Amino acid sequence: MLLFPAIDLFDGKAVRLLKGDYNQMTVYSENPLEIALDFENKGAQCLHLVDLQGAKSGDTPNLETVEKIIKGTSLFTEIGGGIRNMATVDTYIALGADRVILGTAAVKDEAFLKEALKKHGDKIAVGVDIKNGEVAVSGWTKSSGIDAFEFCKKLENLGVCTVICTDISKDGAMQGTNHSLYKELKNRFSFNTIASGGVSSLDDVKKLREQNIYGAIIGKAYYTGAIDLKEALEVAK
Repeated sequence: MLLFPAIDLFDGKAVRLLKGDYNQMTVYSENPLEIALDFENKGAQCLHLVDLQGAKSGDTPNLETVEKIIKGTSLFTEIGGGIRNMATVDTYIALGADRVILGTAAVKDEAFLKEALKKHGDKIAVGVDIKNGEVAVSGWTKSSGIDAFEFCKKLENLGVCTVICTDISKDGAMQGTNHSLYKELKNRFSFNTIASGGVSSLDDVKKLREQNIYGAIIGKAYYTGAIDLKEALEVAK
C-alpha cells in the first residue's frame, strides 16, 4: 500500500483544518517545502497536496509553493483543491504534478471531467468527500444530495483510475478511519481507492494494508506525532 503524507496549503503555509472547518485552522509550518523534504528523507515516495484557498476560491493562490515542492523533491505528487477548468489542470501538469485531483468540478461538471480524462487519462483522480452518505462539495461546506456509492459507480463507468475518498466526520479528529467504508469501496469498484480522513495510528495503516487498499493519506497524525512516518511506511509495505 502506498502512503501519501499530506500538506494542506493556505497563504503559502502548511496548515490543517479540523473536519474541514476553515475557522479551526492550525498552522504547522511557514515552509511547506521543508516538510516535503522531511517526508522524502523519512522514505516517503508520494505526496498529497491540497490548496485549501483554491478549494474555496477556485483559483491557484498557492501555485508558487506547489512549484517549489514539485521541483524541490522527487516525490510522486498529487494536487487538489479548487481545480475547476482545463487551464488549471494543464498548469499543474505542466509544472510536473503527477496527478491532479478534481473534486467539486467532477460532481457538478461531467463534461469537464470527461474532457480531463480524455486529455490526461490516469493523471486525473477524483476526490469523493462523504458526509452522511452523500457527496460534499465546495470545500466540504455543502452537500450535493448525490449518493456517494452511486457517484462512485458513475466514476468507474467513466474510466476514472483513482478515487480519493474522505469520510469528513473522521478527518482531523484522530479517532481512527472508516475501515468499513474502504472495504466496501474495494469490494464494489475497480478503481484504485486512496483512504483519507482519520488515519491516526499504525493500526489504521495495518488494517488498510490488510484490506489491500491502494493508498492512504496521513495528515494530522504526522503533524501531532501520533504516527511515526518511517514506521508507518514499513507497516504499509
